[in-house]
Amino acid sequence: MDPYRNPFAPGAGSRPPELAGRDAILEAARISCGRAIKGRSARSIMLLGLRGTGKTVLLNEIGRNAEKDGLLVSRVESPEGESLARLIFPEMRKVMRSLSGVASAKHVALRGLTGLRNFASIFRIEMAGVEIGIEPEPGLADTGDLQYDLPDLFALIGKAAQAAGRGWILLIDEVQYLSDSDLSALIVALHRIAQEGLPVLLVGAGLPQIARLAGEAKSYAERLFLYPAVGALDPASAAQAIEKPILEEEASIAPDALAAIVTRTKGYPFFLQEWASVVWNNAEGPEISFADADQSYAETLASLDDGFFKVRIDRLTKAEIQFVKAMADLGDGPYAMAEIAQAMQRTQKSLGPTRASIIAKGMIFSTDHGYLDFSVPLFAEFMRRQG
Repeated sequence: MDPYRNPFAPGAGSRPPELAGRDAILEAARISCGRAIKGRSARSIMLLGLRGTGKTVLLNEIGRNAEKDGLLVSRVESPEGESLARLIFPEMRKVMRSLSGVASAKHVALRGLTGLRNFASIFRIEMAGVEIGIEPEPGLADTGDLQYDLPDLFALIGKAAQAAGRGWILLIDEVQYLSDSDLSALIVALHRIAQEGLPVLLVGAGLPQIARLAGEAKSYAERLFLYPAVGALDPASAAQAIEKPILEEEASIAPDALAAIVTRTKGYPFFLQEWASVVWNNAEGPEISFADADQSYAETLASLDDGFFKVRIDRLTKAEIQFVKAMADLGDGPYAMAEIAQAMQRTQKSLGPTRASIIAKGMIFSTDHGYLDFSVPLFAEFMRRQG
């Protein structure tokens, strides 16, 4: 069928043609945004899930909905090794400058810009341009300790937003790459906001270990956040995600072809979209047959192996690859660390640094004490295909 009409043509973080099976999460985010902007208590949200489950897509959709509801929206992605201060400073400044143009919020926003100037200086962040009408205020967001300075800045943004009749939602992707101290400071800032009833929310997305890391950073994190799991789609939602866009293009898919795609991808959104895209391009149409789907399977796997999976394994050292290969050879996870060590003929202690490094790279995570699993769905199958 016409590739120019392919509704599944993939793009990083792009919205799929049919966002199926995520209504409950989107509704929870809408409620939190609505409560925040009305000055009522609202919980921030941390989306937890493996790679390829659509967390980034959800984050973007939540942002679009929040903008429609009148909130100011900031989007950032946390890369490995970047400090939270540098990551969100430009967004805080952008929001504060926007609010400084609202008469009812101008006084608080200008004070916030003063704090941001102090903050940039103490954390050695380059600050292009000069803020007009900003008077120095010693002691405001200038301690150099993020757990003290960030809450002050969040509070000023919240007060300015409240005065303007707006709200602010900060979207952070790949939260697991934040340092322990940065995650702790972020939670402290959100706690302050919650105590003061200000219209500021965080929606983060990260790997499943974030809930545990947040709890370890601050004991009250459990009360601050909702932790919806973003996993594989149930069979009905997975089928809808494929069939509805096809029908909207005035084509169709045979029931056995649809069932094959849903079953073999195990409902993981990225893989669903990838296979549907390949089979669309290969089918002559107007109905996608089982043969079309079956013949497109090998091409889909090759595409995933050369792209989605390869870019992840390329980040690992030889020792780390041996570790994950030993995991995969044990079957499907979770995997007992004792069994991995036994398979590698090593002690658990000697494998500790390798294990920690792979976790830090976001390839595996601890599911329970002494157990690990891959953060990438179907990665064990990929490793076993490598021989």
